[in-house]
Order: sequence, then structure tokens, then C-alpha cells
Amino acid sequence: MPHDLVVLYEHPEWQKPLFAALANRGVDFSPCDLKRAAFNPSAVPDARVYFNQASPSAYVRGNTRAVPLAYSLMRCLELSGARVLNGSAAFSLELSKSAQAALMQTLGIAHPRTLAFNDVDAALAQWGHRWPALVKPEQGGSGARMFLLHSADEFRRLLRDQPEIWFPDNLLLLQEYFPVDPARGIVRMEFLDGELLYGMRVVSHGAFNLCPSEVCNPESGEGHCAIPEAPPAPPVEFYPYPEVPAEAVEAGKQLMAAGGLDVGGIEYLEAADGRLIFYDVNANSNLRVPIARAFGFEPFERVVDYLVRQIEAAS
Repeated sequence: MPHDLVVLYEHPEWQKPLFAALANRGVDFSPCDLKRAAFNPSAVPDARVYFNQASPSAYVRGNTRAVPLAYSLMRCLELSGARVLNGSAAFSLELSKSAQAALMQTLGIAHPRTLAFNDVDAALAQWGHRWPALVKPEQGGSGARMFLLHSADEFRRLLRDQPEIWFPDNLLLLQEYFPVDPARGIVRMEFLDGELLYGMRVVSHGAFNLCPSEVCNPESGEGHCAIPEAPPAPPVEFYPYPEVPAEAVEAGKQLMAAGGLDVGGIEYLEAADGRLIFYDVNANSNLRVPIARAFGFEPFERVVDYLVRQIEAAS
């Protein structure tokens, strides 16, 4: 086979630390840029291991076509017997916020009340008077096209005046809103090979784009993300959080295993009544180097260790 590893990716910056770590370790790998790609279903696989790093938020960068190609390619690879990390099952879960809610319900994990809809009247008929509420795209990604609304009239007005919100798949969600302590924010746990890598607190200052990538949310606050905040918000803050409760870690492990995720991030918030409310599953995990270093390790070296083990197991 031409390569030991192929990394499927779309974002022009997110994977650079991983590529550098792979190159430094001498791993025989090839990046596959999903923005401009083609494949022959009868001629795959051509590598021992594939690592999917495609993102649902590709459409906000003008790369909408990367997502269906990634999913189709992974399905063909898996049908051909290839080892695909964060493969089609994991990617399908990441693409569907409603499926994430259904999985959490199945596992008995507390999560926001969620309603998927393609029609405003049908949504309001079922949602009733539960305001405020969040509107977000089914496909999601990096907090894009999320809105906090306070009434049915505001909901109707938003979708009337901004029909582009339906893009890319014409399916939206209404989701229960939980206010959080602004000083504590939310918690994001990063997992690798079924184990907790690290936890961090994320203080958003009202922003929805909580991407941990230093490209999107650098410590300087001068990011280069394709998703603008409206109105502009202070920089998102990230803090090491070594005291992640055991119940949160266990819930995260269950989601990772049931969702077929090899590497990923799980987010939850702390409700006023003390419950931990889980609301997001991320298969494309942008590890934050300063946070990992606070725990005493280099995160992408850990990922490379895992990838090397997978390559050796597939040899």
C-alpha cells in the first residue's frame, strides 16, 4: 500500500499541528484535502489506516461539498474492509444534533429538550411556550447559525428575515436553554481511545463559537475564524479543569463508545439545580496545546502515539 496513514481533512489550519507531529515522528502519511477531491469506489482502500478529521462546519467556509464526499468516501472504505478512525458512524453522529439527543436519551444521559423541524408552524405547535430557547442547525459546527430567542414572534421573525439559516440541510432544531454561571462557563472533555485526555472550562462571554483551536480562539483574542460573532464578544477563555466529576467522565466514555468515536470532545453545562446537562458531541477534536501542557503533555504527540498503534495493529 502507498501509505500507512491517510488523514481526511478540510480546514486549512486545524490539522497543521497534527501533520507536524506525524512528520516529526517519521510516520508515512498522506493528507487528503476534501475540498477538492475525487475517488474511485472500486479502487479503495490504498492505506492501512484512515483518520477522519472532516468538520460539519465546512459549509461556513464555502466548503459544503467536503462533507458529503467525506461521508461517501468513508462508507466505501469501510465496505472495503479499511480501518477508518472516527469513521462514518462517528461522522454521522457529529452531523446530527438530533441523533446526539436521541443517543443521550438511550444512554440515560441528561440533555436539553430538543425538537427537530423543517416548518415553523409545525415547530411552534409542538414547542409551545418554552421560551427562551436556542435555535441551531441540525448539522451544526463551531457554533454557526445559533440564536437565543425569547418568544414565538422572535422565532418567526428570525426565520422570515434570515432564510439562509436553513442552509445547508434545511433542518433546524429548537433546544431548551439552560443559563449558566458566566464565571464558570461550560466544560469540554477531550477523549482519546476511550479515555479522558483532559478537561477544560470554557468561559464564552455569550459567544457560541467555542472552538478550542488556537486559530479560531487564540489567547490573544485575535482569531481568524470564518464564523463572526454578532455582536462582537470578548475573547473566549479556556482553563484547565482537572476536577472533572467522575459521573461526567463516565457519561463521556459512554457517548464516545456508543457513537463510535476514537478521538473526540464532549461538552456539558452545569444547570442551576446541580445537574450536568450534556449537549454536544464533537468527532473533529481541535486539541488546545496550552491546556494539555498545563497537564504536562503534548496533545498531538498522544494522538500520534495512538495512530502509530493503529497502524501497527493493521499491518
